[in-house]
Amino acid sequence: MRNILLAVLFLPLSFAYGTLQPSVSRLRMYNTHTHERIDVVYRRGGAYDPAALAKLDWFLRDWRAEKVKHYDPRLFDLLGELTSKVKRPGAEIQIICGYRTPATNGLLRSRSPAVGRNSLHMKAEAIDIRLPGVSTAGLRDAALSLHRGGVGYYASSAFVHVDVGRVRRW
Repeated sequence: MRNILLAVLFLPLSFAYGTLQPSVSRLRMYNTHTHERIDVVYRRGGAYDPAALAKLDWFLRDWRAEKVKHYDPRLFDLLGELTSKVKRPGAEIQIICGYRTPATNGLLRSRSPAVGRNSLHMKAEAIDIRLPGVSTAGLRDAALSLHRGGVGYYASSAFVHVDVGRVRRW
């Protein structure tokens, strides 16, 4: 009983002095089109931070149309797992493409057959990325090993697509 009482009494001090900290999930990203950067803690413990998620939604907006859609936060968790998997936790992820409006998706589809008609980018469930210091093939392999959704490999453009849809690859 005495040990439990001591633990309860010293728990606030432990948090104050940093000896016990709730787990935090942080992302650092750079948008290659807007040249914006973000460094945000989007989850503490098991709780997502709504204000941080809103910042991420804005950051990943369709920059052509200046439209925002709420992202599935599981995608942010996937990005964190992916950077850890390639032994680069906290590294700045380069964003090639985030959310796309249907109009933007149609425009891109008219230019490239690689753009899907029902792309998960339009649902804010997909993202195209690079990670400096990690080869595109290495990033693809790490994403595939997570078995967390779709993984597209675009070697000639040097980026990887990841999403939180069904597990598949192309």
